[in-house]
Order: sequence, then structure tokens, then C-alpha cells
Amino acid sequence: MSTDGPELRVQVLPHGAGLPLPRYETAGAAGLDLRAAVDVPLVLRSLDRVAVPTGLIVAIPDGFEGQVRPRSGLALRKGLGMPNSPGTIDSDYRGELKVLMINLGREPIELTRGMRIAQLIIAPVARATVVPVDAVVDTTARGVGGFGSTGV
Repeated sequence: MSTDGPELRVQVLPHGAGLPLPRYETAGAAGLDLRAAVDVPLVLRSLDRVAVPTGLIVAIPDGFEGQVRPRSGLALRKGLGMPNSPGTIDSDYRGELKVLMINLGREPIELTRGMRIAQLIIAPVARATVVPVDAVVDTTARGVGGFGSTGV
């Protein structure tokens, strides 16, 4: 496993004490697993939304962002998703990391303490320079073709 990525400083809040730190579960994993820092089980009925605490404050380095994404197994088996997927954590945010979750399934879902609920990707950010122009000067084969314009 490569360790040449940025350093991610993590502060554990009192309600996150005792839970494993975010970690890559396999050598090829792109995301660090995030866990629910709830003291009692949290039940999400169908279409309920909630911000699930992780008990963590993270310091994303300058030039990077955190992308919070759903776990595919939970999405497939339970219908558990994120209404803002992927969620973005800016490098200057220093509040508790919470995961916005939604139950898209028909059955209630129980979130328990320590349950792996999402994954955190640390990715570089390119900041654009905004330049006002009178018209876009170049053309492309696609042009103004929108949704579905490149085929099925």
C-alpha cells in the first residue's frame, strides 16, 4: 500500500471514543471507512434523512478535499444512500464530520454504534480562475447537446 498521500489529522470527540479511526479496509481501497458514533441505535424509516455523527474532526490539507460517498454494499442490500452524494469537506472546515444519510428502501434500517456507514476519499482540488467572456470561443463535436445526446 502506498503511503505517499497527504497527512490526515483526526481529532476524536468524546462520543467517538473507542471507535476505530478511519482506515482503508483493503490494500486497493480508495476510501477510508467512516463509522456511526451513535450511543443508541438510530432507526431510519423509508425516506427518512438524518445527519449521522462520526465523532471525528478532520483537518483536510490545503489543496485537497474530502469526498464522502455511500458504501455500495449498504446501498444495494439496504437502500441506504446519501442525498448529497458525494458530500464535500473543504480544507478549511473544522466541525464534526457528519454523514447525511437517506433510507431509499422500503424497510426501516437500524444504524448502530461503530457501523461502517460511508467512505471518505481524499482528493486533490484544482481551483479555477474565472474569466468573463462575451462568448465561448471554441466549438466541440458535442456542442450544446445535453442529457442523452451522446447515445444510450
